[in-house]
Amino acid sequence: MLSPALGAVYIHPVKSLAAHAADKVAVEPWGLDGDRRWMLIDNENRVVTQRQQPRMAQLSAEPLPDGGVSLSAPGGPSLTVGAPDPVTTVAAELHRSKVEVVPASEDAHTWFSARLDAEVRLVHLDAPSHRRPVDPEFGRPGETVSLADGFPLLLTTRSSLDALNSLVARGDHPEEGPLPMDRFRPNVVVEGTAPWAEDGWRRIAIGEVAFRLVKPCGRCVITTTDQRTAERGKEPLRTLARHRREGKHLLFGQNMIPEATGVIRVGDPVTVLG
Repeated sequence: MLSPALGAVYIHPVKSLAAHAADKVAVEPWGLDGDRRWMLIDNENRVVTQRQQPRMAQLSAEPLPDGGVSLSAPGGPSLTVGAPDPVTTVAAELHRSKVEVVPASEDAHTWFSARLDAEVRLVHLDAPSHRRPVDPEFGRPGETVSLADGFPLLLTTRSSLDALNSLVARGDHPEEGPLPMDRFRPNVVVEGTAPWAEDGWRRIAIGEVAFRLVKPCGRCVITTTDQRTAERGKEPLRTLARHRREGKHLLFGQNMIPEATGVIRVGDPVTVLG
């Protein structure tokens, strides 16, 4: 009998930068502690991600205890950035919504702009009151999200990735596989399930913390970006289009909303509640 368990936990301190693995992490109402509390914006205050700048995959942000981040890039100098004082906020455009954020220091803007060959600014999400509401079609009143695209957490399973890689191997671009999990930028990775079992889950508990699975995750061009080299290919979108299409959406993983706070740890049992 399969015994599902939490196989890995990831946070992304700066949206669209490299993932940071953790052994345990606190679950907050709007997502994992330290996940996507920072992001980059352009001169028109619009979010900048790997969609526009695939080289962001090669930049890393290590979370610091005071809420700051330590930035690093291959072959270049690192930079420590503290959480800015919320003296001035900026209304940034995150896809189709607005969010109030606080600009970081000028040296942070300079550090990122030099590495991306584009003028960008680093901004921070400060007060809980600045969180965005979850899409009311899927969320309940009062449920919020930080700087993630739409939902507090993303779940994937190891067996579904294995199944997808088997399909990639039989497709038009087998040389691009097998694909690693970091292409899908999950928060939690569950092991010990049947392939695609998560499609039928509505509620789960990871350890003692319960979550609702509210919507399959539609995937974008970021999944075609090698997170080590920043080069783009055709997979997995070509294979998802053939085998995991729902309308215009190509699906892999499930979006989740916490029902409670607590701490989750790698190795915690995963219980399907409904």
